[in-house]
Amino acid sequence: MAGGGGKYRHLSRNSAHRQALLRNLVTSLFQHESITTTWAKAKEAQRLAEKLITLGKKNTEASRRRALEIFYTPHDMLPKLFGPLRERYADRPGGYTRVLRIEPREKNEYFSVKKGDKNAVPERKPQVKAPTAILELVDGPKDMRFAMTARTVAREREQGRDLVHQLTRLNVKKVTQFRKDGVEVLEEAIAKLTLAKKEGDKKEATKADKEEVTV
Repeated sequence: MAGGGGKYRHLSRNSAHRQALLRNLVTSLFQHESITTTWAKAKEAQRLAEKLITLGKKNTEASRRRALEIFYTPHDMLPKLFGPLRERYADRPGGYTRVLRIEPREKNEYFSVKKGDKNAVPERKPQVKAPTAILELVDGPKDMRFAMTARTVAREREQGRDLVHQLTRLNVKKVTQFRKDGVEVLEEAIAKLTLAKKEGDKKEATKADKEEVTV
């Protein structure tokens, strides 16, 4: 069928290897709630992770059997999927995962020599690294957007502004809309950041005072 190859990313692997890779990725995702991989792998693993959470919300014998076939460590993951995660996403209609693009953590290099030249000196060349991304479960303890929103609100309040920026207000709505006691949890995170900054400022001031006395 024309265009049939565009339904999903093959990830340069055959079918069995691709399925094994995705199963491994989603197992790690549900175990740690956040993983770092390439953009292409994250987008494909996201599709499978969304289906798994939908199975968890159905909570039927058939959905349990299907989830059992996907997880590599089902006896550890099934109780979490059909327990805390099912409760977390009970009122959320979709969008249980998020993919965030990030810069590659390191710039790798490799050595190459000219083919057929035994006396060639190896050259150091930059390695082209695939786009990197974070795949995470939303509304969890490692929700990056929630943490970034809390930090932004704390900074704006410190500057005497109360959610002036429209994008900040939109992000606050997104991270609190379906999270249990979302507004209260966000305020607690903001309070912790504000307190940590005040303590950091006090330490810096004390350090500066000691340095002046020493001089």
